[in-house]
Amino acid sequence: MASSTEPVIRVNIAASDHPVWSGDATYVSLPATSGGMGILPNHEPILSILSDGPITVTDTDGKSHRFTVRDGFVSFDDNRLTVAVEHSTDDESAAA
Repeated sequence: MASSTEPVIRVNIAASDHPVWSGDATYVSLPATSGGMGILPNHEPILSILSDGPITVTDTDGKSHRFTVRDGFVSFDDNRLTVAVEHSTDDESAAA
């Protein structure tokens, strides 16, 4: 678990028809059109189109959450990460 003094990323992932995941994270990996992208707290601001593929979020407890996304974009600024996609599949639920 991240200590309360360590910076975290506020993550909000939403599909066109439902919220996907929201919470604090220590790391997020994304399928950007220019290649895989990893985001840590205090990363430089970005705005990017996403490729179809997996997003992996590591929450503050160290648990990984994986989602497959299609047709979207990501915005990151001031430790706030917003992902908006047309379609998302929760890989954890699909495997269950």
